[in-house]
Amino acid sequence: MLDYLQTQLAMAWPQLRIVGKAGNGIEALRLIDELAPDVVFLDIQMPGLNGLDLAQRLASDGKAPHIVFVTAHHEYAVDAFEHAALDYLLKPTTVERLAKTVAKLKLALRAPAPAVAPDALRALLQQLAAPVPPAATPAAAPLQWIRAAHGDETRLIAIDEVIYFQSNDKYTSVFLQEGECLIRTPLSKLREQLDEARFWQIHRSVIVAAKSVAGTHTDFRGRLVVKLKERREQLTVSRNYAEQFKQM
Repeated sequence: MLDYLQTQLAMAWPQLRIVGKAGNGIEALRLIDELAPDVVFLDIQMPGLNGLDLAQRLASDGKAPHIVFVTAHHEYAVDAFEHAALDYLLKPTTVERLAKTVAKLKLALRAPAPAVAPDALRALLQQLAAPVPPAATPAAAPLQWIRAAHGDETRLIAIDEVIYFQSNDKYTSVFLQEGECLIRTPLSKLREQLDEARFWQIHRSVIVAAKSVAGTHTDFRGRLVVKLKERREQLTVSRNYAEQFKQM
């Protein structure tokens, strides 16, 4: 299917540069993090992580590319647009149908902001018709302490001791100068509780303490890599988060 779609895209959009291909959802997420493409074609039924779940993760980050879903089942069409798809293609795709998708993509890429999908517009109208919510409470103070599991013990860790956080399936790993602990808070929720000036997100799955960054360099693959002061491992910065290091 990948080769077939690539061949059709070459006919329908000769100027398109394909920067990566993935055989499953996990690999696709990694490549999207690293390469930050403008457009992604996602098969809805993929091993590891299906296309709808992957699109949800991309949308939660606020930096999602334009998404086109590819599926063998027309009943997924509604779900596709609920997940902010620009278009969806039924297998087997044809060059004629793909040409319409390409036209939509070119228009979306030229636009200063993404067009509002019908479902998003309906949601907005519902919000406007809803009663005005009470005034928001003041933002909570940044996180100062963490309760983390370390073997059979529960440790109370000062936030200043943390070198970096890394998403670990249903948990988040907390890396200290010596050792590693686990917390149940997902990285996306944890990010909301951290001081952005002190903790920098460098990858969808990694947040690092600014004070622990010794410097950066580019590896042989052209990726930006962070060197730490207190630990030997080095952390890869995805293209979506490389901007904050340009002044270093």
